[in-house]
Amino acid sequence: MVSRVLVPMDDSEMAERALEYALEVHDDADVTVLNVVGVPSPFMGEAVSIALEEDVEEAAARRAVAVLDRAEELAAERGREIDTDVDVGRPARAIVERADDFDVVVLGSHGGDAMDRLYVGNVAKTVFERSPVPVTVVR
Repeated sequence: MVSRVLVPMDDSEMAERALEYALEVHDDADVTVLNVVGVPSPFMGEAVSIALEEDVEEAAARRAVAVLDRAEELAAERGREIDTDVDVGRPARAIVERADDFDVVVLGSHGGDAMDRLYVGNVAKTVFERSPVPVTVVR
């Protein structure tokens, strides 16, 4: 029986689909939505500005507000409550490190634009290959 579900979520349609799937299929489980704000890299321009902040965790939390608010809205539309969390780091690594505390990870197959599809698709693949718990990839 699945009692704890981790749903990594960014601002993509696929991430929303993953959350909707998790809420529907695991209707009795506790769902936690995790938004990972990436570390600076050539592919993550937005994350570079976080590195310049005095309080990186606070800056990450500010950037995650829209995503987590949307997640709570989707859950409320289904009469559900969810937990939310924010992490800073490499998304795949952060998700895999957290996965051990859950029964399953449900994530979208890729993000929105071409760069997101390349990068986030890579995240989904990495999580699928390295997760210590089962992973459901939603398209």
